[in-house]
Amino acid sequence: MIVREGLRSLLESEGDIEIICQAETGRAAVTMARRHLPDVIIMDIAMPLMNGLEAARQILQILPGSRVIILSAYEDDAYLERALETGVAGFLIKQTSANILAEAVRAVANGKTFFTPSLAKRLSQYEKNANKGTSRKRKNAQLTSREMEILQLIAEGMANKQTASELGITVKTVEKHRQKLMDKLNVHNTAGLTRHAIAVGVIESSSQRTKS
Repeated sequence: MIVREGLRSLLESEGDIEIICQAETGRAAVTMARRHLPDVIIMDIAMPLMNGLEAARQILQILPGSRVIILSAYEDDAYLERALETGVAGFLIKQTSANILAEAVRAVANGKTFFTPSLAKRLSQYEKNANKGTSRKRKNAQLTSREMEILQLIAEGMANKQTASELGITVKTVEKHRQKLMDKLNVHNTAGLTRHAIAVGVIESSSQRTKS
């Protein structure tokens, strides 16, 4: 909350940037984007309930004209590649200064892309691989939006009953999705699902979050 209010204050002080809404969770971000139709969305990758990348993917399906900038405490290739596959227009590390964030907002609003300079080399390599058709295909491509939500809630430590209540579905349905996740990802327990979720950027690990 403090970080979000700080970003809002800094961006509004620029004078040419208007903040029209804020969301506390990824699911709320999708709802608000549909309602307010923002030109640019700044999305924390570590949003609760639905992570920023999945929220961005859903928003861009609904509003392909919107532009999304991802903020992350971590610049691992898995996060960058999944962000690019999602179709985001920018990717910034959370330690980025406010003036750089404002510059990124203006750039993507004008149809450009904007990535943290330290990612430039890897971004170039990713684009080369994509052009050659050799970019890595992630197991997440096999997962439905609901499975992605359940994977995140499991990785965040929610029990089946809590997950069912959060998503408005039955415990039995959660159990079925959980088993499908294990089958698709070839893991056999909650720890394996959590490791996978961290590895592909569904959630940030506790060590990563403490750096933000």
